[in-house]
Amino acid sequence: MRAVIQRDWKGPEALELVDLKPPRPAPTEILVRVAYAGVNPVDHYTAQGIAYNRVLSLPFRQGWDVAGVVEEIGYGVTRFRPGDRVFGMPWFPREAGGYAEYVTAPSRHFARMPAELSFAEAAALPLAGLTAWQMLEVAQVALGQRVLVTAAAGGVGHLAVQIAKARGAHVTGTARAAKHEFLRRMGVDEAVDYTTRNVSDVVRDVDVVIQIFGGEPGLRTLGCLRPDGILVSAQGAWTPGLADRAAELGVRAITYLVEPDAEGLESLADLVRRGQLRPHVATELPLERAAEAHHLIAAGRTTGKVVLHVADLGA
Repeated sequence: MRAVIQRDWKGPEALELVDLKPPRPAPTEILVRVAYAGVNPVDHYTAQGIAYNRVLSLPFRQGWDVAGVVEEIGYGVTRFRPGDRVFGMPWFPREAGGYAEYVTAPSRHFARMPAELSFAEAAALPLAGLTAWQMLEVAQVALGQRVLVTAAAGGVGHLAVQIAKARGAHVTGTARAAKHEFLRRMGVDEAVDYTTRNVSDVVRDVDVVIQIFGGEPGLRTLGCLRPDGILVSAQGAWTPGLADRAAELGVRAITYLVEPDAEGLESLADLVRRGQLRPHVATELPLERAAEAHHLIAAGRTTGKVVLHVADLGA
């Protein structure tokens, strides 16, 4: 099978397309023939050796987001049969090898694809969608709450907006002015241009902040919360002093990392079927252009998601 690997941690230029022996499913695992693989910022950070290098080793097979067809099931699997269309985020943050023609993982790292999505859209959903879903679950976002989503036009952000709206929240999103129309299509009630205004000056007393970026911008958005409000950060490791600053302001801050989650995937699929969630695919590239996909992600200007086309498995 074709697969993308790295033999060193020198960034996207180290990505190499090679031929490997296809894996076989162990008990409780499924073998998935991959149609599309999603590309995420964490992929780019991993390529540089600055994310999860304590649980990864070289040579490393890139990628976690996949959508495809079950080819074979291992002993004990009851959730799927060969021919089922599935999507998932296997093994994260351990090596999954999603940029490849075949992937094996526990069956509960996958869910059935909703018929409403193409393979490309389904591959765009798992990691970013689960991140958004689980962050909103941690914050217990509910009907009538006010939620701020930072980087709201990005991979996680545009999904968090839609999920929060499906829960009945009032949603404010940050993005450059050129992306505000996109945010309105996603359901944002208020859009803020973070490049021209200090977000904490114009957004106040929200119940929840979904913080996609870390560093000083992450610290500043603590000022958007009402007393005892909660910020859930996907970049807490890159935001030193987050908990201390939150305590000073009388709010809460939680550092979060996404996990494989079949129930969460099924909840995302249900929202898709109800017409309340749709991943936006900004760019499709062939597998051999994985390095280009990483450069697009690194530029930080992507609206929605970037995906890699691995194989034609039907509409």
